[in-house]
Amino acid sequence: MKLALARLLCVSFAASTALVLASGCGGSDSSDNGDGQSGSGQGADGQGASSSGGTPNIGGSLQLGDGGTGASVNGGGSSNVGGGSCSADFAATELRPVRLAFAFDVSGSMGKQDEPWHDPELKWRPVVAATRAFFEDPASTGVSASLSFFPAEDDKCDAATYAEPDVPMTELPSEAFGDAIAAIDPDNGADWRGGTPTLAVVQGNTEYLLAQIEATKDAAHALVLVTDGYPQSCSDAEDSIAAVEAAIQEAAAQFPTYVIGVRNPEGKGGPDTVSDLDVLAVAGGTDAAIFIDTGDPDQTAADLNEAIDRIRESAITCDASIPPAPAGSTFDAEKVNVSAELGGDASQLTYDPACEGELGWRFDDEKNPKSIVLCPSTCDAVQGDTTAKLNVEFGCVRRDVVK
Repeated sequence: MKLALARLLCVSFAASTALVLASGCGGSDSSDNGDGQSGSGQGADGQGASSSGGTPNIGGSLQLGDGGTGASVNGGGSSNVGGGSCSADFAATELRPVRLAFAFDVSGSMGKQDEPWHDPELKWRPVVAATRAFFEDPASTGVSASLSFFPAEDDKCDAATYAEPDVPMTELPSEAFGDAIAAIDPDNGADWRGGTPTLAVVQGNTEYLLAQIEATKDAAHALVLVTDGYPQSCSDAEDSIAAVEAAIQEAAAQFPTYVIGVRNPEGKGGPDTVSDLDVLAVAGGTDAAIFIDTGDPDQTAADLNEAIDRIRESAITCDASIPPAPAGSTFDAEKVNVSAELGGDASQLTYDPACEGELGWRFDDEKNPKSIVLCPSTCDAVQGDTTAKLNVEFGCVRRDVVK
C-alpha cells in the first residue's frame, strides 16, 4: 500500500540529510583553458583533482559550520563544472524539519481483557513497543514529535482537552515519550480508559498543529492517528466517521493526516472496527489507512514499526530555501549546480525544470526562485538513504538537462 509522497517530502537528512550550499565559485580566467582543466584549485584538506568534461570534485566528508560562509570541505578541492574552474566558499542550510503530532488510542479495547479480542499481549504491548522504538530510534534524528493519549481521563469529549499534548513537540530521539507511555500503562483492567473520542482528539490536535505551523512556518507538519476502533462514547453527532472525516478534510489544506488502524486479532471473535478508517486517510490526503494485523506480537510490532517508518519517509520534504549568497557573491540562477552523495557514491544532478529525467532538480519558480526542489526520482533516492548528502554549488555554469 503506497502512501502519498507528494504532500510532504525531506527532513534534515540525518533522518537525515545535510544540505550544503557552495557559493562564490569561479577561478581565475587565466587558469581556464576551455577544456575543463583546473589551474591551482587547492582543496581544504587535500588537493582537488580536476576533471575534464565538467565533473565536480565532491569527494571527502562535509564539515558544516554554524551557517554563513567558511564551512570547510575535507578533500573537496576545486570543482570543475561546465568547463570552468571553481573554488568554493560554503554556506550551510537545513532542509525543512518534520514535525509529527501523534494521537494514540489507549482505550480499553487495546487490552482490557473484557473481551477475548481485547488482549493486551496481542494489541497493547506490541503496539506500545513499536511506538516507543520510533521515538527513541537514532534514525528519527531530524524529526520532532508530540504525543496525545485518547481518551483523556477527564473531559474526554472536549477538543480543548487535547489542544495541549501529553508530550509537547520534542526533537527525536527522546525518552520522554516512553516515560509518558509508562505513566499511563494500565496495571490491571480497572485502569483502562473507556471510549474513543476521535473527533475531539483530531480537533484538539488540529488546534495545536495550527499554532505550531504559525510559529514554525519553515517546517513540514502532519497528524498521525493510531487507533483500533471507530468513534464512540461521546454524542451521536460526534460518534461518526463522517464527523471526523469532515474535521480532517478541513485541516488538509494545512497538513496531512496519516491513519494507522490496529485490527482485532483473528480467531478471537472480534468485529471489524477499523476498515472505515480508510476514509479518514483519504480526507487527510494520504490515500489510504495503514492496517496492522494482531495475533503474532512480534509481527505486530514489526508491521507497526514499518508503518511508522513509511510515514517518516513520506514526511521527508525534498526542498530547501535558497539562502543569501555569501559576502562578495551574487545569486545567478544559471550558475547553480546540485550533486548528491547516495550510498557513498557521488552523483551529479541535472537541472530539469520538467522533471522528466532521472536524478534531476528544479527551482520552485524559474522566474523568481526561492527554493531548490528535488525531482521525484531524486527524492525517492534520498528518502531511501538516511546517509544522503547534497552539495549545491553557486557560481558555476549550470548542468542543464539535454533536450
